[in-house]
Amino acid sequence: MRAERLARDVYWKRLLIVNVAFIGEPGAKDGEWALVDTGLAYSEEAIVREARDRLGYQGAPSCILLTHAHFDHVGAVRELSKRWDVPVYASEKELPHITGKAAYPTPDPSVGGGGMARLSVLFPTKAIDLGDKARALPADGSIPGLPEWRWVATPGHSDGHISLFRESDRTLIAGDAFVTVHQESLSGVLMQRSAIHGPPAYLTTDWEAARRSVEALRALRPHAALTGHGVPVVGEYDCSLLLDILTEKFEDIAVPRQGKFLDRHRRT
Repeated sequence: MRAERLARDVYWKRLLIVNVAFIGEPGAKDGEWALVDTGLAYSEEAIVREARDRLGYQGAPSCILLTHAHFDHVGAVRELSKRWDVPVYASEKELPHITGKAAYPTPDPSVGGGGMARLSVLFPTKAIDLGDKARALPADGSIPGLPEWRWVATPGHSDGHISLFRESDRTLIAGDAFVTVHQESLSGVLMQRSAIHGPPAYLTTDWEAARRSVEALRALRPHAALTGHGVPVVGEYDCSLLLDILTEKFEDIAVPRQGKFLDRHRRT
């Protein structure tokens, strides 16, 4: 699929099972746009072609932003950061996963839900090392090069997970804080059947933090929301309705019935 518009200068593209976002008006000059997440491994050329040919971006982005560093969001980050010679920003808590210092916990295939959950035992968890390209986002919530945007801590799916929000038009890039496809189901992913879901369960390590993160995003009342998996939700009524439902029924919709990361949540 080709990149589609989410907001006035925000475009998104699905790369197999995961979404990336481009922030910048079509035809933006060198350093006047940004890339959010980088998809699976070997996504480099698809991202470069989309930026250059579909959106007409000239030259490199100002930076690459990572909602988190799971394998399906950083697949091409090493190649792109070198190719463009740009910094890669993530939250302070996520930095160990892109500086070679800390691997993620192994996925939990016991959460159920379908073939993707069962296949998760094969997903890589080893840290990557971006060297001096890796940078921590400013603690005040600002984003270098994107003065209209701020980052919001939305841990749970990973300890350092963030979402991006622009107040002027209430555009939200949520990463995997919640998704709009049943990501545990292989058929659901392949068919892209749209429905509100919590973060992908097989890689979510803190369900209580994940619940609080959904509540925080609900309080933003977004008008348009792009998640890391599935189709965007556009329209204040639709966004609010879906986040209301997910918040109020989080235990039923999002939290698996079994799994190795559930102890803390069950105690709470």
